[in-house]
Amino acid sequence: MASLSTTSLSFKAPSTTISQVLRKASSFHSVTFGRFTSSKSLRLQISCAAKAETVQKVSDIVREQLGLSADTTLTAESKFSALGADSLDTVEIVMELEEKFNISVEESDAQNITTIQEAADLIEDLVQKKPAVETS
Repeated sequence: MASLSTTSLSFKAPSTTISQVLRKASSFHSVTFGRFTSSKSLRLQISCAAKAETVQKVSDIVREQLGLSADTTLTAESKFSALGADSLDTVEIVMELEEKFNISVEESDAQNITTIQEAADLIEDLVQKKPAVETS
């Protein structure tokens, strides 16, 4: 059994190996190992924080799309819904992110974006997976 949040990943099944976790975590920036307990559960903390520059660009887009004032404080943990966004606003934010970062976000991924950090992490993942454009 595994549980996943934006900041941690916990495995309680003894059949899960570290190598299995690391193969799935290859796109993360860092992996921190916690303690092994006597119950043989494994706790890992995987940091997948996007670059500050990406978070700032996403924040700027969210601010513009939602018509927020310049003095509205936005953090990586800011939830779109807490900022007053409805589902249509979220779709418009994703469309603007696609345009600004020259990416394509799958509908299933777009439905899972609820915070600035989640959007920034997804963007960096998609940008990293994009094939390099050859120049002649």
